[in-house]
Amino acid sequence: MNVILGMVFGFALWFLVRYLVAGLYTVNQNERAVKTIFGRAERIPNVTTLDDPIAEFLRPEQQERYKYPQVRVIPAGGPYFKWPWERIYKVSIATQTINMAFDSETPTANSNGQMLEAVTKDQLNTGLNGQIRYRVSERNLYAYLFGVKQPFLHVMGYFISVLRERIANFEAPDASAETTVLGSQPTDASIVTGVSINDLRKNLRDLNEHMEKECLSSVARYGITLDASLITGIDPPAEVESALAAINTAHNHVSSDISLAQASADQKIVQSKRAVEIETLNAQAEIETLNALAVQLGELKKSGADALPAYLRNTRLNLYGRAQQAILEVRGGK
Repeated sequence: MNVILGMVFGFALWFLVRYLVAGLYTVNQNERAVKTIFGRAERIPNVTTLDDPIAEFLRPEQQERYKYPQVRVIPAGGPYFKWPWERIYKVSIATQTINMAFDSETPTANSNGQMLEAVTKDQLNTGLNGQIRYRVSERNLYAYLFGVKQPFLHVMGYFISVLRERIANFEAPDASAETTVLGSQPTDASIVTGVSINDLRKNLRDLNEHMEKECLSSVARYGITLDASLITGIDPPAEVESALAAINTAHNHVSSDISLAQASADQKIVQSKRAVEIETLNAQAEIETLNALAVQLGELKKSGADALPAYLRNTRLNLYGRAQQAILEVRGGK
């Protein structure tokens, strides 16, 4: 009898420890959790990713393909309880950074995960360096946990394919919009335009912004948010780099000569404009003097027939008073 009671007590104790105490769990601050019941995720009825604003970045033909159910997300905290037939999937939502050339399936690829290769529009092989900052989105945990087998690989593959497509078709913005005050030279004349690698280096910011915009749909696709992509370097092969350096040096000399000539011409134009303004002002001053004299003589004429001769006599006497010598014409004499 005692043996049977001991077995019952032992079984009860094992059951409590195995299924009740062990069923307690917590969720860390930087984690979120999803519960499955008999293998099926606990869902929010009649709500899918298409009802969330993250779906606006999907093209119309993609919306049905990436229509995932919304699951109940267990926030940080606890302790929580689960039954033996329930399973908890915990996911870290902390932001992480990784080299864009890293390949988790083949770590030795892309120069051991240090440089990503791509082909430019003019068929030049180039290497890309940079980082990707990403995090798991709690707004689409179903896609991350159950929709895609390896979501991170899918995101990296999508990112690299978009990046290589952009590199292969990249065209620099119109340089004519970036002119100096006088509108003669580009603001950055030290970089040759028309060479794809130089264009890419000059427009790294536009390239990064394009990648961020193109990857906005990764949340709805794979449940991963790309916070930022930072392409920091574009390095062509050594022989191409040396050729580009020679082209840039020659272009810099030409740009320097053009800039000096333009500056000299601009200076002469400014000096000519100022000379014209000065001569115009001098002419206007002389005209004003003559106009004032004409008005004064007109007023004197109105005063009578003797007023004008008297004015001329007084003016002549004033000049004689200031002159040191005077030569007079003698008429009719010896």
